[in-house]
Amino acid sequence: MPEPKAADLARLAWEARLGSRGRVIRFDRLTATKAVSVTGRACGASCAHCGGHYLKAMLTPRAARRLAARSAGGGDGPGPEVKSWLVSGGCDVDGRVPLLEDRALLEDLARSGPLNLHAGLVRSEDEAEAIAERATAVSFDFVVDDETIREVYGFKGVTGEDFRRSFVLLSRYARVVPHVLIGLRGGRVHGEREALRELARLGAEGVVLLVLIPTPGSRFGAVAPPPLEDVASVVAEARLIFPSRPVHLGCMRPKGSYRAELDVMAVRAGVDRVAVPTPGAVREAGRLGLEAVWSDECCVFSEEDLGRPVGGGDRR
Repeated sequence: MPEPKAADLARLAWEARLGSRGRVIRFDRLTATKAVSVTGRACGASCAHCGGHYLKAMLTPRAARRLAARSAGGGDGPGPEVKSWLVSGGCDVDGRVPLLEDRALLEDLARSGPLNLHAGLVRSEDEAEAIAERATAVSFDFVVDDETIREVYGFKGVTGEDFRRSFVLLSRYARVVPHVLIGLRGGRVHGEREALRELARLGAEGVVLLVLIPTPGSRFGAVAPPPLEDVASVVAEARLIFPSRPVHLGCMRPKGSYRAELDVMAVRAGVDRVAVPTPGAVREAGRLGLEAVWSDECCVFSEEDLGRPVGGGDRR
């Protein structure tokens, strides 16, 4: 039996959205969440899709501390605009992000806003619990295809089972928002559907979908992004796999005309939230009768995380 086409999947996904998610869509500008790398620009893995490139745009721990102090104190400058933090960093060859090496940093940041800790693989209950103690939410990249893990990450002896185990450990103590990167294997869709089904089996509360950006300086810098129709199919399938749980289109996705088309497709496929949406996505949401609610912060945060309404009541 042939697989449904992207348009058919989108129609089914839209029907699933209306049946269980209502007509509110959230758009996130991300202007009030600041990203921090606990390793600065250093990364021990230099994965094929990133090569450490994205660490360069993040705040160093020292700069983040200064900004957090101004924000917590309500002083002059950009500090008061910071409402929350995304804390990440480079991986080591075992797939771990050393979030806990400077616990004082996390405490300093938490004084001025909620923390989204982007965790790598964890090896023990104690490690998972310690991360959860300092996190408002935990982001976790989820991959189950062993070939993709070897080709992209190159971690020592790591398999999909390590990602499963880490997700389960973290989920015992924290609200974990898994991320699935579409096209991770050099621009090819390979293993994403299996990852989504496995997340549903493990009881994930929702998922953030990302799309490979061919990044200059990385090993995948010269590849093409995954075909739009393939991406749209995965987005629609995510909606069908998680009919009553949040499905977000995250901030990592190609720009330009690719992004413009993708965003419209994602809205039609029934996503609940889009980070940094294109104007076309906003217009399409209106055309479909969706009520847009805007936020300035990371799409991982919920109203409960922030202790205030998403968007602070801003519905424009």
